[in-house]
Amino acid sequence: MKPIQRSRLRLFAGKRYFIWKRYLKWCTSRSKVAKQRTSEILSNEVMTHATPLLRSLRNVDMVLQYNKITNLRLAITKLDGLMVRPGETFSYWRSIGKPSKRKGYLEGMVLHYGGFHSGVGGGLCQLSNLIYWMTLHTPLTVTERHRHSYDVFPDEQRTQPFGSGATCSYNYLDLQMKNNTNQTYQLKLWLDDSHLHGEWRCDEQSLYKYEVYESDHRISLEPWGGYIRSNKISRKIFTRTGDLVGDEAVTDNYALMMYSPLLHG
Repeated sequence: MKPIQRSRLRLFAGKRYFIWKRYLKWCTSRSKVAKQRTSEILSNEVMTHATPLLRSLRNVDMVLQYNKITNLRLAITKLDGLMVRPGETFSYWRSIGKPSKRKGYLEGMVLHYGGFHSGVGGGLCQLSNLIYWMTLHTPLTVTERHRHSYDVFPDEQRTQPFGSGATCSYNYLDLQMKNNTNQTYQLKLWLDDSHLHGEWRCDEQSLYKYEVYESDHRISLEPWGGYIRSNKISRKIFTRTGDLVGDEAVTDNYALMMYSPLLHG
């Protein structure tokens, strides 16, 4: 998994290719995309979670993190209250649209090939991470998710397993899930002074509860001198009375570490 160095021209051309390929897919796809939002709140809470808005990250200008909050607030206006009915597919980018200065998005932190730089709309991965983590605790079927290829920052007050997030980049790195159930689900999102909050809600009480866990977590020194961090994410499925009825694999993660594990941990 040694990183391959590519020229800026090749990176630019490759990104444009995948962006237009995704536009074509949107035009030709027969998937029924969830579009309706409502202020009426469905009665049953399925999963709720919150993540801090600000983190202490080495060499990261705090202005980028404050700008991220503005970006999150704008994206949330396109997602809060979204109904995902039976047979419909949730698409992160089709709901939010392209982040741009014209829409009010600011320069935030964007992870890029093991490092970071500023970019319009930066920081929206925090939102896709939250939605993905919550979705793993529901019967919704994740149909597209992209893992982070680099482990850029050491764990700091981590409450979730490594590799339990979903990276995003407009529009070709999307987060999608399909509602293959007979119930309607609703996504609720909001900000307070310190956290990004989210909920999945449902029109019926959930029959199952989910416990997401990691296994085979390891850090390996590669022959070329770098470190690879890997694990497996799985989830246990319980009835409302606590009986275990399933234990299924979710995903395998591999990421190139951009810091020395010997100095952190």
